[in-house]
Amino acid sequence: MKKSKITSLAFLASKIGILSIVLLLGCVGTEEQVLNSKKELINLNYGDDPRQVMDVYLPAGRSTESTPLLIYIHGGAWIDGDKSEFLQVKSLAENSLSNFAFVSINYRLYDFISGSNQFPTQENDIASAINFIENSLTEWNVSNNLILSGASAGAHLALLQAYKAPLNKFEAVIAFFPPTDLNTLFGFSVFTAQGLSAILGGTPDQNPNLYISSSPSNFVTRTSPPTILFHGELDTVVPIIQSELLANLLAESEVRHELFRVPNQGHGFSPETYKMAFEQIKKFLNQ
Repeated sequence: MKKSKITSLAFLASKIGILSIVLLLGCVGTEEQVLNSKKELINLNYGDDPRQVMDVYLPAGRSTESTPLLIYIHGGAWIDGDKSEFLQVKSLAENSLSNFAFVSINYRLYDFISGSNQFPTQENDIASAINFIENSLTEWNVSNNLILSGASAGAHLALLQAYKAPLNKFEAVIAFFPPTDLNTLFGFSVFTAQGLSAILGGTPDQNPNLYISSSPSNFVTRTSPPTILFHGELDTVVPIIQSELLANLLAESEVRHELFRVPNQGHGFSPETYKMAFEQIKKFLNQ
C-alpha cells in the first residue's frame, strides 16, 4: 500500500510538471502573439521640437527577417503639410505591400514670417528621424530593409537622403512628382523663385553651394538605390522635366529606375492613379 501511494504521488507530480510546462509554453506563445500583434505608435518623438514626431504602423506577424519598412515623407513645399498625408494612401500601401511596416514623418517647416527653419533644417530632421528609426528596428521587430518614399517636397527629401546615404542603406526610393534640381526649378516661375529664395536664403547665384547640396540630381552615382518616379504631365507646380532630368541621370549611371508619366494629372493624383502607382511599386520592389 505504501508503495502504491508513493507511486500515485509520483504520477501526480509528473502530471503537474507536464501541466506546468504546457502552461508555461502557452504563456510564452501568448506573449509572443501580443508582442507581434498589429500596433500603431502615434506622435512618437524623435527630437525635442513639436514637429519632430512620427507615426509608426506595425503589422501583425512581423519579424526582423521578413518585414521591410517603408518610410513616407509628406509634401507641402517645405512650408506646410503633415504626416497625416500618408493616411490618404495607407490602405493602398497596406494592400499592395501587405508584409510591410510603415512610418510617416513630420519635420520642421520653414516660416516665412520669422525666417526660421531655412534649409537644410528639413534635410537634417529627416536624417535624425531615420537614425531614430534604425535604432528602433529591433524593438519594433522589423527588418533593416528600408525603402524611402515621399510626395513633392517630401519626395525631394527622400531622394536627397537616398542618394547621399552610404552604400546599401536603402533598398529603394519612391518619389511622387519630386523637385530634383533646385537650380532649374528656381527659374520655372515667379512663385518657385520667391519660395526657394526664402527657404534657401538667396538665389542660385547668391547661394550656389546650398542649391547644389540640396539637389538630389547632384548625388546620383552608379551605386544609388533603385528609383521609381511618378509625375503628372500637367503638373504646373513642379514640372515633369524635374523627374525627366533625374531619370536621364539615373540611366547614364545605369541605376535601375522607372519613370511613369501620368497623362491628364497635375501636382497630386486621383485615387485611381494612386492605385495604379502602388501596383507598379509592388512590381518594382519585387524585381
